Amino acid sequence: MNTSEHEHVIEVTDLRRVYGGGFEAVRGITFSVARGEIFALLGTNGAGKTSTVELLEGLARPAGGRVRVLGHDPYAERAAVRPRTGVMLQEGGFPSELTVAETARMWAGCVSGARPEGEVLELVGLAGKSGVRVKQLSGGERRRLDLALALLGEPEVLFLDEPTTGLDAEGRRDTWELVRGLRDAGTSVLLTTHYLEEAEGLADRLAILHEGRIAAAGTPAEVTAAQPSRISFELPEGYFLGDLPPLAELGVSGHEVDGRVVRLRTRQLQQAATRLLVWAERAGVELRGLDVRSASLEEAFLGIAREASGGSVDAKEYVA
Repeated sequence: MNTSEHEHVIEVTDLRRVYGGGFEAVRGITFSVARGEIFALLGTNGAGKTSTVELLEGLARPAGGRVRVLGHDPYAERAAVRPRTGVMLQEGGFPSELTVAETARMWAGCVSGARPEGEVLELVGLAGKSGVRVKQLSGGERRRLDLALALLGEPEVLFLDEPTTGLDAEGRRDTWELVRGLRDAGTSVLLTTHYLEEAEGLADRLAILHEGRIAAAGTPAEVTAAQPSRISFELPEGYFLGDLPPLAELGVSGHEVDGRVVRLRTRQLQQAATRLLVWAERAGVELRGLDVRSASLEEAFLGIAREASGGSVDAKEYVA
């Protein structure tokens, strides 16, 4: 198969993974990743992200369904897939006594057609640390080294597992720019992250897993658009909730009142905000603390997970 002419470099169809004892960690999921696309896989604890990524990397055979990476079965045809992919794990586990340059050189010896180690170290901002032992690196610097080694073979498909954990704000932004540059050069990136801001800013498309199934998928805008937007403001002095235009006419699907502060939820943000402001203008009042915003990916994530679980979901459950 000529993968250069193949639209999707990752194809997953009805994929299942079952562990000993019959626990089904992945329950028939389907998605694809296009060439030159960043795809984020999100989910609560135990959602099945790691189990799915391991199948894509060819570390295990699926219990059912089909997975193809660059047109090949990554488990049965590992030799055809592995040289064309890069993997950044959550923890590299490198020998602590080796220097950064020695670690890169050792890893390059295991990679077909590896680019010069100095080049990748420069790429991730570690050129100045080449003589430093791994044990002396900060957590963020170790993450940069993990990324450098994943890029040694100039992969067509790059798997990034929590790539910016431990990085400061500047390091995170630099990594985002690097990943965007790889995408623009044609590399396909599958990303897992517990930073929802990262997924929202980086991913072209994403899927949210919950209990082994895909609860939502699409572009970040499509996923967030499925959740209600919010309008909040302080009631003018002498006014009460009943003095506002009927909430149904505003297109409001729900509301909360906390003292004088009103919070409205709506799927018709422009209509609701416009009618509310027209009412305030005609009444000659000011809506202090007015805040109008679409749902964020974090709100969409929590809403989807809460709906799928039939209860509350803690925001700390982002990680796999």
